[in-house]
Amino acid sequence: MANIFGKQMANREVCDLVFVDYKTQKPFLFCDYANTSSQELTGENVFAYGGKGHPKKITFSGERAGTLTIETQIQTPKLWELMTGGKASKTASIMQREKCKIEASNKVNVSNKKATLKKETVWVYSADDTNLETELKVTSVTSQEITLESGEVGNEVIVFYLTERSDVYNINIKSTDFPKAFTVYGDTYMKTTDEDIMPYLFKAYKVIPQANMSLSFANSGDPGTVTLTCDMMVDDDGNMLDLTLLPDESVGEP
Repeated sequence: MANIFGKQMANREVCDLVFVDYKTQKPFLFCDYANTSSQELTGENVFAYGGKGHPKKITFSGERAGTLTIETQIQTPKLWELMTGGKASKTASIMQREKCKIEASNKVNVSNKKATLKKETVWVYSADDTNLETELKVTSVTSQEITLESGEVGNEVIVFYLTERSDVYNINIKSTDFPKAFTVYGDTYMKTTDEDIMPYLFKAYKVIPQANMSLSFANSGDPGTVTLTCDMMVDDDGNMLDLTLLPDESVGEP
């Protein structure tokens, strides 16, 4: 059989990635939306010197390390969870702002019918009080209705309130939370000089995402990019990374 793996090849495609929980070996995240994915291996050589001119005589190699870096403009909550090590839940306390009108008997009703208001988490200001300097006194709160101490019917007010939701994807990040370890499988393809397509796979045995994340929100320019950088570790057997080429399925024996 011809040496199909001796061909010259190049790549211009990103990897699809499967993140597997290192401890349980169960899939945690499938990422097929990255723009770039790269693996970088590093190491350090130190030398013993001796003789006239201080030449290098003996090399010692060590500190083998590496990184797996992914850049993506497409994001998912599961990706944020992986990057931060935060704990996901379905509940959250949400701050809302509404412009309302005072009704009869100094009543103010917010439009959010899912909200259950509490007096201690409701704040009301006149609509023209843009600096929020004078808070209007609230005497009682029931469901979505607020009763003010005084007010004129038809006057506009701004209501700030906290409401509890149980239908969200919330990621709670504590100062003691850090990303956990994963095994990562990736696949893309290489193209050879004679137009063969050779699947390329990699396996990073143990990686830990760096605890850095930047989320940007802007109303112009390109969509925001999230960068995930993982440090490569070794497993209990010293394995760090596999790089695998598969034969083109169209290639047969000569």
